[in-house]
Amino acid sequence: MTDEHGPPRARLLRLPEVIGRVGMSRSTIYQRMSEGRFPKSRSLGPKCAVWIEAEIDDWVSQVASL
Repeated sequence: MTDEHGPPRARLLRLPEVIGRVGMSRSTIYQRMSEGRFPKSRSLGPKCAVWIEAEIDDWVSQVASL
């Protein structure tokens, strides 16, 4: 999405969408995050974690090129 007055806006993804995009389970995502092998989530509140779409897209591209 672009704005005529600025750079493209970052899109935030919730866990179900991240799971659908990368094909890994919740536990695998969190395990790889702790190992530094998956993009870190951001907390928007006590029960709300999000990932930046561009970081997930970059990770998928890196895995695909292995």
